[in-house]
Amino acid sequence: MPCTASHPAVRRFRQPRWRLRLAGGMAAWAALTAFAQAQGAAGPPGARPVAAPATLSELFHAGGLMMYPLVGLSVLAVALIIFYTFSIRQGAVVSDQFMDKAESLIRNGDYAGLLEFAGGRNECIARITRKTLEFATQNPTASFDDVREVTEAEGTRQASVLSGRISLLADIITVAPMVGLLGTVLGMIAEMRTISKSINSVQMEFASGVAEALIATAGGLLVAIPCVLAYAVFRGRVQRLIAELEAAATHLMALLSAQYKKAAARAAAQRAAGAAPPRPSS
Repeated sequence: MPCTASHPAVRRFRQPRWRLRLAGGMAAWAALTAFAQAQGAAGPPGARPVAAPATLSELFHAGGLMMYPLVGLSVLAVALIIFYTFSIRQGAVVSDQFMDKAESLIRNGDYAGLLEFAGGRNECIARITRKTLEFATQNPTASFDDVREVTEAEGTRQASVLSGRISLLADIITVAPMVGLLGTVLGMIAEMRTISKSINSVQMEFASGVAEALIATAGGLLVAIPCVLAYAVFRGRVQRLIAELEAAATHLMALLSAQYKKAAARAAAQRAAGAAPPRPSS
């Protein structure tokens, strides 16, 4: 039977070769790494010793002037994340307490009480209800289609407010890497000027300057990456809350529509009763 690659004897024969190659490659890599570290520690003749920044303070000062706006952006990002965590939530947009109370008042036809109740609440659905009832009470001859247009316009505005809250976090995501890149460019320009003025310019000096310049880029990315994650979370939350706001507004408008139809039916019945001729007396 011919010996194929799947035969056990072939596998037993080839296995030591692969192990020898792997061990040899690892030994060569370790030797090259040790040699590079020794060359980097010693450096070429006349090179200045390079000390890698070890603490956050040293990294901050090595990053240059652009580290100050990056710190400001990071503080602003943390403050916005904390603010959004407590402000972009279910109770601030649509609450069960408001919906139950508003539904009860609409069914009872107490629009003045509903207007007063909505005026004392701060949810988005309360603002929509207040704007709708203010238009309806100030324009008693307006049709239900006009009232619905006011409701839709205010709902669109409230949805835009919710979406606009997280836009500042998206701006930080865009600006922070640019600030870091600007710090890197300024650092590399300064290092190039220093090396160009030096007669005995060496490679280790250039590598040290580039490493310090790249700290600003790393700082910008460290600010932007957590903001990207937080923005994704808050964007999903805002979209979900906007959908719930639309559903709540639609539910209230359906209740108002039923009340409008009942009022129109009663008015028609009263007009029909008043227009009916008197029955002759027997």
